[in-house]
Amino acid sequence: MQSTGRVVALGFFDGVHKGHASLLQKTKERADAMNATPSMLTFDTPPKQLVSGTVELINSREDREYIVKRYFGIEDIIIIHFDEKMMHMPWQDFVELMRREYNAVHFVVGDDFRFGYRGEGTAEKLREAGERLGFGCDVLPKVQVDGVTVSSTYIRELMRSGDMAEAVKMLGHPHVLTGPVTHGDGIGHKLEAPTLNLHFGESVLVPRHGVYAAMIRFEGEDEAFRAVTNIGVRPTVTGKGEVSVESFLLDFNRNVYGKLAVCELYAFLRPERKFPGLEELKNQIKDDVRHTEEFFSDFSAVQ
Repeated sequence: MQSTGRVVALGFFDGVHKGHASLLQKTKERADAMNATPSMLTFDTPPKQLVSGTVELINSREDREYIVKRYFGIEDIIIIHFDEKMMHMPWQDFVELMRREYNAVHFVVGDDFRFGYRGEGTAEKLREAGERLGFGCDVLPKVQVDGVTVSSTYIRELMRSGDMAEAVKMLGHPHVLTGPVTHGDGIGHKLEAPTLNLHFGESVLVPRHGVYAAMIRFEGEDEAFRAVTNIGVRPTVTGKGEVSVESFLLDFNRNVYGKLAVCELYAFLRPERKFPGLEELKNQIKDDVRHTEEFFSDFSAVQ
């Protein structure tokens, strides 16, 4: 049966946290009931960036797409370029654009959603416009976890402080980094712990430097591999000061250079520190592996 249009969740969706999850789940429910296509709209760059400069993001655009598809099953992702024209577009024109160009028949937004020039469009105005023009609109309340309102701002604070376990609780899924696997400097082989190297995207927040319990997945594959992931400048082996993401995969021996990988961070194990030499670092890596194995031994830790 042919789709009758799109049910669209509106927002930037940085982190795609539990608050966003309520929007996406409602979007799926409405779309199923209306025989419509569940969709999500996001912008290629955050609107705040055009106004205030660089904005630190929880995820890159690629990360957000991966999360929405994997955890929420929404394949139809509308990505609109945010520029001066879009910034100055009246909210009524934006609604008309969505209806005309994307066949939007229903919207799902949070109660604090604002859009259009100077944020003059609100969730309530969108709902009232729907009553006049014949489209639907669900306005959902904020989501709380343990009495705390879930927000991208709060999750950023948790990640900067190294409280990845609490951040994961607020996200509702592991923190995700995606990108192609690149060549490192070969130090991992000397440590008998060859690593997979990824890089942070532009403007993406770097969590607290240290070692994390992680899972690694590869594009087109279902299997996930346990990993010890180090985020930092590797003070024991290099003095360059460049931030890197290195993952030592447990029970893994394949050539995956160039493949698209997804690093899923679950828990912060310890801060990064400088060791007297490679032997001491090698022994610490063994401890990190043991702690990672202990963390993932309880399968309920993996959502």
